[in-house]
Amino acid sequence: MQFFWFLPTHGDTRYLGSAEGARPVELSYLQQIAGAADRLGYEGVLIPTGRSCEDPWVIASSLIGATTKLKFLVAVRPGLHQPSLAARMAATFDRLSEGRLLVNLVTGGDQTELEGDGVFLDHAARYEQSAEFIRIWREILARSHDGQTFDYEGKHLTVKGAKLLYPPVQTPYPPVWFGGSSEAAHELAAEQVDAYLTWGEPPAEVAKKIADVKARAERKGRKVAFGIRLHVIVRETEDAAWQAAEDLISRVDDATVIRAQAAFAKMDSEGQRRMAALHAKGAKRTRADLEISPNLWAGVGLVRGGAGTALVGDAKTVAARIEEYAALGLDKFILSGYPHLEEAYRFAELVFPLLSYKTKARLAGGLPTGPFGEVVANLDAPSRLASQS
Repeated sequence: MQFFWFLPTHGDTRYLGSAEGARPVELSYLQQIAGAADRLGYEGVLIPTGRSCEDPWVIASSLIGATTKLKFLVAVRPGLHQPSLAARMAATFDRLSEGRLLVNLVTGGDQTELEGDGVFLDHAARYEQSAEFIRIWREILARSHDGQTFDYEGKHLTVKGAKLLYPPVQTPYPPVWFGGSSEAAHELAAEQVDAYLTWGEPPAEVAKKIADVKARAERKGRKVAFGIRLHVIVRETEDAAWQAAEDLISRVDDATVIRAQAAFAKMDSEGQRRMAALHAKGAKRTRADLEISPNLWAGVGLVRGGAGTALVGDAKTVAARIEEYAALGLDKFILSGYPHLEEAYRFAELVFPLLSYKTKARLAGGLPTGPFGEVVANLDAPSRLASQS
């Protein structure tokens, strides 16, 4: 099981939908978050993409020297990148980071935003283009290890004599991760990617998606890993956690929710449609309205696009819910919380120690061994006192 954190390259906050308690995107702050994730045992960080975000490749590159083990899940977007250039960027980053690159294939999004970026393909055509893109990208990188060239002529993309002189560290190429909920997305995942990601839906719905992608992959003679993208709101007690969830959306008014939902409705993303459906009845934004499955809360999705659900509860409960998802076949958990610096610490300190032995053993670098905390009365470390109790 691998745990990833999130870099808020579109800004961070204590209260969704409000400038109160908000934090701008600054390199020093992103370095704090990445450094904390690196030290706490997270496997890596997801860096989002889109016009609301700073460029993920520039951000990731700026953090290589500020971290030692942390991996970077960085987006490529067919239609914005040419596959040969994207392959060169990936190989360079992988070498400079000594093999710490993961690639996030991003196909869908807001049609208005896509057209602003020069992409005018509809949903079906974008998936056709993405399939061609990632096939070319993979072949160029795989063939770079022995100096081969690659030719391809497709419906949307063509290359002739494509070649990389400097291969990536990882062989045959940095792993490709991908998320999507449509049939076309499931087919693309089964055919070409290494890990399929789902947003945080109730376990029964996640199980259906895993089963479908797995079956499609098996018919093609492939195996695919699975992961999930979730927010987390964990506190020492259940009541405190649910109060924190309510506080997070306490500055959101109805007009803001209506405006956000109208924007999301214009997207042709099946995943975004499924996220919106989870909180459709939650106009009053009460816990009863928005708790769509035990401890799974859809309040974030009222105003945030993309991942819109959070696991909410005390540490023991949240750990148990994670183990439930893991039992479905998920081994990659991409998490976030507001604000992202404090919540990276809170989740690691409260939840990591409660996970199963296998989970703890697989945490990047293992769990820290101490000493912990401030020395008591200039005499004893807290860990020593605890061992004597």
